Amino acid sequence: MGPEETGALPLGEQALPPGEQTEWTATVVGAHRLREDTTVVRLIGEFVPFAAGQSVEVRTPQHPNMVRRMYCALPPSLDGKLEFHVRTVPGGWCSGSIVADSHPGDEWRISAPAGWLAVEPGATDVVMLADGVGLAPLRSLLLDISRRPEPPRTHLFVGGRYPRDLYASDMLYLLTGELPWLTVIPVVEDEDDPDLVDPWYEQCRVDIGFRPEEMMPGTIADIPERFGPLDHHQILVCGGAAMVRNTIDQLVAIGAPAEAIRYEGF
Repeated sequence: MGPEETGALPLGEQALPPGEQTEWTATVVGAHRLREDTTVVRLIGEFVPFAAGQSVEVRTPQHPNMVRRMYCALPPSLDGKLEFHVRTVPGGWCSGSIVADSHPGDEWRISAPAGWLAVEPGATDVVMLADGVGLAPLRSLLLDISRRPEPPRTHLFVGGRYPRDLYASDMLYLLTGELPWLTVIPVVEDEDDPDLVDPWYEQCRVDIGFRPEEMMPGTIADIPERFGPLDHHQILVCGGAAMVRNTIDQLVAIGAPAEAIRYEGF
């Protein structure tokens, strides 16, 4: 996950002071393929001093000379745990090889934390809008703010084309049961999965998750108009570049304050 193989950087400044260590290593301990095009990669290694919501540069053994930016789905931990949600980019041979060929024991090189997705310390109402694996940095932020004495009321809208594209719906469903301040609303463009069978989805299918009647039809870009004006919320948007642009346009159209919006597109 992250900007496509163009190497584009998200908004924000690098988070390291001059003279500090600039690259860290981590070893893959699990590569869980959840869909034909999606894998969750878990690693343990050196502590990486990023902030929840930021992305990092990653070099993998599949393509050691190619740098990709990816968002960690966990907040920083002193024991060096990292998790990345990787989806195949159409025509992207680097992302495809990570999805299909990541294995325990692979060593990743990680550098250059950057980005500006963050929940302000004084925020009391937060809206998060995630498209596909744009969920990763927002999940990191959810886990981070759960440590606060009084986490803000948070609505997370997570979108996919079909219900089965909601690859983390079981995790999010369980999370809502643990965090009373969190509401999750799945959003799908088509309420019925396609006839084409995804064997990876079938293998990991579970009976935990959101029921079809709990899923909202439409796209993430439709949310601002339905739930506006959002004039006292902090708003975070992450996902594909086109979705982010459309969503920002809709937020501006309903009068959401520009200073309350943070976003990352890839």
